[in-house]
Amino acid sequence: MPIVNIQLIEGRTAEQKEALIEKVTAACVESIDCTPESVRVVLSDVAIQDFGLAGESVKRRRQSQD
Repeated sequence: MPIVNIQLIEGRTAEQKEALIEKVTAACVESIDCTPESVRVVLSDVAIQDFGLAGESVKRRRQSQD
């Protein structure tokens, strides 16, 4: 049973998350020959102040781009 954990910066819509779950499940089925029912996908939203890139939070990076 594959379990796929995906962390995303907050802000995606429910529809985007549904599409991601569907496509990740399909990719698992195709690549490791399992059933869709055996695939588990866990999405975790991460606040922009809790996600860092190149030494600073995404929140700070976005503020400096404005």
